[in-house]
Amino acid sequence: MPRHAGLPLWRDQSVEQKLDTLRAQMLDLYRYQLSPAYASIMTMLDAHQPADDKEAADIDLIKRLIAEHPDILSMSCEVAHITASALIVDRASFRTLLHFHKRLGRWLQVGGHVEYETDIAAAALREAREETGLTDLEFYPASDAAPPVDFDVHTIPQRLMTPEHLHLDFRYLLLTRQPEAIAPDAGESTQIRWMSFDEALALDAAIDPSLKRLLRKGQALLRDLPSGD
Repeated sequence: MPRHAGLPLWRDQSVEQKLDTLRAQMLDLYRYQLSPAYASIMTMLDAHQPADDKEAADIDLIKRLIAEHPDILSMSCEVAHITASALIVDRASFRTLLHFHKRLGRWLQVGGHVEYETDIAAAALREAREETGLTDLEFYPASDAAPPVDFDVHTIPQRLMTPEHLHLDFRYLLLTRQPEAIAPDAGESTQIRWMSFDEALALDAAIDPSLKRLLRKGQALLRDLPSGD
């Protein structure tokens, strides 16, 4: 039974109870409409082989938070929400593209929030195109329903009126054949750089452990890919 159906009748509720009822109705609607999408995401999470204990624990946390928060695909979920990011690699030189996040003070892969979308891969591709201007990006491994290559949960500090919360990041691998075509949208990071995997990993304290894991995964996945194919 939907949660809101078990609450007192509207006419008998206080103002606070009516607000709680409206929130419950909204969440029940999210749960009803998004249940097929969440079932697909759960299948994706179950199929993924974590690279270390941190990623395994993060996947378990993502599953729990999805079950507890039916609005997890929306930024309106203040506890946590799903994000989409991508490690972009130049197909010819196998260099990877990172940008420097001024507020966090470290190098990151491109990415951003899921904006009321159920196709997280499409969100990652959209964010990557917006942040780089690269229009030829393709998923690797190529697939009609490309799965993430990595999952990570990290804490975003409080900023202004936005409370501290978690980002549940679904991370993809994208390839380009036109690295020189970088043209970020206005307002996006301008500190953006192509570097080899070894150069990126050598940044050490300027990247976090989860990005190091993602870089190593990308390096391993592309190791046997002939240059220029």
